[in-house]
Amino acid sequence: MLPTLVVYHRLPNMIYNREITHASHPQHKLKFEYKEVPFKCDGCKESGIGGRYKCEYCDFDLHKYCALPNQSVSHPFYPNCNFQFFTKAPGSGMRYCNACGKDILGFLYHCKLCGFDLHPCCYNLPHVLNDGEVKLHLYKKVSSPCCRCGRKGLSWSYRSACKKYHLHVSCAKEMLAENWQELHHASTGKKSSTELYSRIPTLKGTVQNYNKNSKGGKVRVAGVALQSVISAILGEPTALIAGVVGNLMTK
Repeated sequence: MLPTLVVYHRLPNMIYNREITHASHPQHKLKFEYKEVPFKCDGCKESGIGGRYKCEYCDFDLHKYCALPNQSVSHPFYPNCNFQFFTKAPGSGMRYCNACGKDILGFLYHCKLCGFDLHPCCYNLPHVLNDGEVKLHLYKKVSSPCCRCGRKGLSWSYRSACKKYHLHVSCAKEMLAENWQELHHASTGKKSSTELYSRIPTLKGTVQNYNKNSKGGKVRVAGVALQSVISAILGEPTALIAGVVGNLMTK
C-alpha cells in the first residue's frame, strides 16, 4: 500500500472544470483527464504527469495551472511583487524563472515592478511535502549543499525538517530534462505507460551517491524525499505519482 502524501499549498486546491475553451487552442475544447503518462505542456513548455487539460483531436496538453491560472497573484518569497499571468513573456530577449533558474519558454507569471518571472508550476510548488516519514519544506535559499550538485543557493530548494536532505528545484528539473527528449517522442507513439515510466529519470544513482557511506535505511529515507520533490516538480504531488516515481528507483 502506498504511503499517504500530505501536501500543504499556499492556496486552497482548485476545483477543476471537466471541459474548457482556451485561447491558446481555440479550435477545440480541452477536457480534463488524469493519466499516469508523462507529457509536455504546450503552455509553459515544462514537463508534467497526471492531471492535465487535453485536446481529444490534437497533440495538445496543458497543466492544470496553465489552463486555469489566477490572473494576478502574490508569493511569500517576494512580498513586494505583484505577479501577472502572461501567455508570452513581455519585452524582448530570453527570460528565466526566479524559482528554478531555467529559461521561460511559454506561459509565465511576471512582476512588472521587479522584473521577476515564475513558471506557473514553480509558482504553485507546495510549501510542505509530508508523507509521514519525511517532511520537506520549500525555501528560497538554503545554506546546506544540494544532494545532487553539492552546491548551495542557486535556486529554490526543498529541505527535510531534519536538514539532512536538500535538493534544488533546478537540479530536480535537470534530472527530468536529461531524458525528456526521449520521453516526449515516446509519449507520441504507441508506448505503454510502463515503458514511458521507465524513461522518467530514476533517482537511484543520486540517492546512492549522496549516501554512499550510509546504511540502507538512510538511503531509503533520502529516496522518499527525492521522489516527493520530483512529483511536485511534475505538477502532481500525490501519493500515486510519488509511488510511481519511487518504484522506478528499484528498477
